[in-house]
Amino acid sequence: MRAALALLLPLALLAACGQKRELAPPPGKDLPPAPYGAGHQLTAEELLEPEPTAAPERSVELRKRSEEREDDPFDLPPEG
Repeated sequence: MRAALALLLPLALLAACGQKRELAPPPGKDLPPAPYGAGHQLTAEELLEPEPTAAPERSVELRKRSEEREDDPFDLPPEG
């Protein structure tokens, strides 16, 4: 048990460490062509930004607490 832990701990620490550097295409590859109508070639960071339609902001405020419902004139009992 201890030997397994001694082996897994360094591997877990190694997996958790990551490099932070600017994104770039692999050697010999180019970024995709600029979209139609774009004024310049997009960078890797710009290509990774989601479009506004991919994650729209909420247009209504969520209720923070329970509130009494207003009377609904169209909430009629079933006929019969």
